[in-house]
Amino acid sequence: MAKITFMGAGSTIFAKSILGDSMCSQALRDSHIALYDIDRARLSESLQMLEAINRNINEGRAKVTTHLGVKNRRAALKGANYVVNAIQVGGYEPSTVIDFEVPKKYGLRQTIADTLGIGGIFRALRTIPVVLDFARDMEAVCPDAWFLNYVNPMAMITGSLLQGSGVKAVGLCHSVQGCADGLLRRVEMHGGVDKLNWKIAGINHQAWLLEITDGGRDLYPEIKRRAARKLRAIRKRGAAKVAEELRARAQAEGREAWECPDFMVAMDMVRLTLMLRLGHYITESSEHASEYLPWFIKGTHPELIDEFNIPLDEYPRRCVSQIKNWKKSSEELVKNPSLGHTRGHEFGSYIMEAIETGKPIRVHGNVMNTGLITNLPRRACVEVPCLVDRNGVQGCYVGDLPEVCAAVNMTNVNVQILAIDAALTRKRDLVYQAAMMDPHTAAELTIDQIVAMCDELIEAHGAMLPKYR
Repeated sequence: MAKITFMGAGSTIFAKSILGDSMCSQALRDSHIALYDIDRARLSESLQMLEAINRNINEGRAKVTTHLGVKNRRAALKGANYVVNAIQVGGYEPSTVIDFEVPKKYGLRQTIADTLGIGGIFRALRTIPVVLDFARDMEAVCPDAWFLNYVNPMAMITGSLLQGSGVKAVGLCHSVQGCADGLLRRVEMHGGVDKLNWKIAGINHQAWLLEITDGGRDLYPEIKRRAARKLRAIRKRGAAKVAEELRARAQAEGREAWECPDFMVAMDMVRLTLMLRLGHYITESSEHASEYLPWFIKGTHPELIDEFNIPLDEYPRRCVSQIKNWKKSSEELVKNPSLGHTRGHEFGSYIMEAIETGKPIRVHGNVMNTGLITNLPRRACVEVPCLVDRNGVQGCYVGDLPEVCAAVNMTNVNVQILAIDAALTRKRDLVYQAAMMDPHTAAELTIDQIVAMCDELIEAHGAMLPKYR
C-alpha cells in the first residue's frame, strides 16, 4: 500500500484532481492519503470531499488522515512514498497583493506574476524556504519518497529543491498536454489530423513545440499560414475588442466563447505572434508569455495592451473571483454526498502508478539539465520528455534547441538561477541581480528603481521572508 502525502491539502479543487485520479488507479486505490495544511477549516473541507469520493468511487478502500500545522508535519510525511506539493505561501492577501501593488507604484505592470518577473521572484523567495523545510523532514522520515511539485514558480521551486536537498523531485505542469491540440483548434485544423505527433522541450511555461506532424507530414507551414491570416485581421481591429464582441455573441447564442476558434486566437495573440517571429509555439498562455519578455507590456506603448489583448492584473482578478465564488464551489464539492470523480490528464497519478507497477510511461517533467538540452546550462531546470518506471522519473535527451529558442529561454533561466542563489544564500545583492536580469523589469525600470523596488518588497513581506543581508 502506497502512502501519498498532500502538502497544501486546503487547495481543495486541486486535491480532488490529483487524489481523485489516484483513487481511479487500481495500483493506488488502497493508498494511505495523508492531508497536510496549516488552515484547519480548509483541511476539514478537503477531508469531507475526499471521504465522499472515496466512498462513491473507491468502495472506501483508501485510508485518509489529516495533519494540521507544522508540529504535525513529520507525522504526515513519515513513511510516504509520494509527496505532492500544492502550497501557496502567503495566499492572496497579503502576498499576492504585495507582488502586484508595490511594482505598480514604479510603473511596472504584471498579468499573473507567479513564474517570472518581479512577482515570480518574490513568490520564489517566500516559498523556497518552506519547501526546503519539507525536504529536510523528508530526508528524516521518508528519504526514498518522490516529491511531485505543482507549485509556481516551477523552475525556481523545483531547481532549488534539487540543488538544495537530497530529495528526489520532479516539477509537473499541465501546459504541455494540450499544447499541440489547442494550436490546431485555434487555426481550425483539428478535425483533419489523424495521426498527430509532437515534440516539446524547453523550460516551464516556455517549452517549445519543436515538431508537430500528421503521420510524418509537417503541419507547421499550414498552421503558420492560417495563423498569420487570422492575426492580421484581429490585430487591425484590436484583439481586446474582437474578444469582447465574440464573447457577447456567444453569450447571446447560449454557447461558450471558447468554442469559437477566432475567440481563442484573440485570447492568444502573444503566443501566436511569437510563433510567427521565432518559429515555434510555446506551451503556456499569452497572459503568462506577455510578462516573460520585454516586447508586449510597455509603458511607452500602451496601445499594445488592447492590440494584443493583454490582461493586466489578471491573477488578482482570478483570486478575488475564486474567493467570492468559493461558497458555491464548496456546496458542490464539500457538501455533496454524491460527489464522484473521473480521472483527468494531470501527470501526478500516472507517475505514481508507473513507479508502483513498473509499467513505463512518458510524461513531461521539470528536472535538472544533466546534458538533456545541450545549449542550455546544467544549472537550468528544464522541461523535457521523461520516462517513468520503477526507477522513478528519468529525463530524456533532447539535444540542441533552435538557437533563438535557447536564447529566449536563457533570458528566463538567468533570472531563475539568480533567484535560486538568492534564496539559498540569502544575499540581498542576488535579489537585485535577479530582478535586473528579468526581461520585462529591465525593459521598464532603471537600476536604481529596481533596487528601490526590491527593498520595498522585502520590507513589505516582513516576516514572510527570511533576513537578507
